[in-house]
Amino acid sequence: MSDIKPYQIAVPGARLDDLKQRLSLAKFPDELDEAGWDLGAPLTDVKRLTQHWEQTYDWSAVEQMLNSMLPQFTTPVQCDDGFEPLAIHFVHRPSPVKTAIPLLFIHGWPGHFLEVSKILGPLGAGDGVETPAFHVVAPSLPNFGFSEGTKKRGFAMEQYAETMNKLMLKLGYNEYVTQGGDWGRHISRALAHLYPQHCKATHLNMDNADPPSWLAHPRLALEHAVTPYTKRERAGAARSAWFTQEGRGYNLEQSTKPQTLGYALADSPVALLAWIYEKLHDWTDAYPWTDDEVCTWVSLYWFSAAGPAASVRIYYETQHDAEGMTHEKMRAYTPGVKLGFSHFPQDLVVLPSTWVRTQGEVVFERKHESGGHFAAYERPNEIVTDVRDMFGKGGGAFGVVQGLNGYNST
Repeated sequence: MSDIKPYQIAVPGARLDDLKQRLSLAKFPDELDEAGWDLGAPLTDVKRLTQHWEQTYDWSAVEQMLNSMLPQFTTPVQCDDGFEPLAIHFVHRPSPVKTAIPLLFIHGWPGHFLEVSKILGPLGAGDGVETPAFHVVAPSLPNFGFSEGTKKRGFAMEQYAETMNKLMLKLGYNEYVTQGGDWGRHISRALAHLYPQHCKATHLNMDNADPPSWLAHPRLALEHAVTPYTKRERAGAARSAWFTQEGRGYNLEQSTKPQTLGYALADSPVALLAWIYEKLHDWTDAYPWTDDEVCTWVSLYWFSAAGPAASVRIYYETQHDAEGMTHEKMRAYTPGVKLGFSHFPQDLVVLPSTWVRTQGEVVFERKHESGGHFAAYERPNEIVTDVRDMFGKGGGAFGVVQGLNGYNST
């Protein structure tokens, strides 16, 4: 298609100079003795990362690596109801296997398209017989990464889902499956509700569900009522309670006053670094982040097309869209769209199986002994294995999508 264009990341030198100047002028707060991580990102860590980002980190080399490693494109996508067309950035690697399954990988916040990098090659490399292969599409969501951001209010869950669906159709994938956590989980659920004729199955690595009710799910409610929690489920309840009590401050701010927060994120790279670095630490299962990894992760927000403040508006718009695809509606049962779950113990919400099975026909579940919120990046081998098992021969979603070649944008 003529309006699908190859894309290369190319941050102007002036923006790099501006970043380094801002980092060199950073002013840091003091810190209480023995504060640790309880009060947020530690001062010593943020100072070290700031210095590394300014003096040692080589964005130009990272930019060259990303451009050589990831086949990237942009194309305009316009939502209905008067929204302007947005240039959507995406990674697209079609598999050479003719029977490959189109898979839409959807990131969340504070994630981005780079999360697909460790699973991109393996998912495309199956033989299509014993091991399924996938055509992988990994967009930057609108307002994230190198996709444009909207200037209009009301761009909520329906619009994110509509954008993703239209992108897949534009690439020639009339039927597809999804994989995601965080907002990728929510958008996958919205796709299942809004476009079940196209989104045929979803594999999710984040739990979010209501307890089974006696009226809607009597069998699950009975199972939940009479079955004692396992050690793992008790640990999951404790992890979920920790997140609710100690880890949701960012969510409340982004869901209520994103503009106020946006001034810090747009003006201060140190504020952005601390805001995101805290999540990289708290939401993962002791993942050994290198300073380069952290700086790359945060740089993709600092250099984003719409600016780092735009990314947090998804919280406000979804929270205030009472007539649209609310979180409650996304947790409702979706007939005809098969569901799979990979459960990781250090995710933000870790729920019993009886809860997540209220949302649809669950054909795959696997409980992992380690791993956290950014599963595709933290535990890529587990995600690849789980997706293959769900959609491969003998899997619960085998044959849900017939292999399609789609549009080969390469």
